[in-house]
Amino acid sequence: MSSPHRSFSKDDKDTRQRFCRKMSMQEYELIHDEQEDESCLQKYRKRCMQDMHQRLSFGPKYGYVCELQNGEQFLEAIEKERKTTTVIVHIYEDGIKGCDALNNSLTCLAAEYSTVKFCKIKASNTGAGDRFSNEVLPTLLVYKGGELLSNFISISEQFNEEFFAVDVESFLNEYGLLPERELPALGNGNGNMDEQDVE
Repeated sequence: MSSPHRSFSKDDKDTRQRFCRKMSMQEYELIHDEQEDESCLQKYRKRCMQDMHQRLSFGPKYGYVCELQNGEQFLEAIEKERKTTTVIVHIYEDGIKGCDALNNSLTCLAAEYSTVKFCKIKASNTGAGDRFSNEVLPTLLVYKGGELLSNFISISEQFNEEFFAVDVESFLNEYGLLPERELPALGNGNGNMDEQDVE
């Protein structure tokens, strides 16, 4: 009768040890592959988020206030723009109360709302300076698809003595004239993502 305990030959022991060693290497490779897979997954997620952000924020990007030199540029800025782009034009003159503050506010807003085309033009350069007397300045005109949506004459009267970009932003948002704020850039700039960026 054979005993319940099987005796292993030397060859069996060597095969078993090699098999165990091989399994350990396979496990190591699996773990290493999982870490690489996670890294690839993070990169894929980041790329998908950037692609989605690009698709959702279609259209040209501005990010600055464009100085218009004459009435022809004024008309081109409105009429030659995409139908989906909001164009905000500040009509001003130097030395008029509120014009400088509104210019500064619009410069800040242009950086935050890069899909909105912000422009400014001196009333004397519009070709219709008689319509824009000092009493109606600063004037803010809002266009979309070549159509005038809103016009705010002597807009600085809507604010306190001193006003800032947040005041102008709140005012424009009351009328639904600004889009949603832009998403901040994804990642940390060097192609790597922090752990919290992925979640």
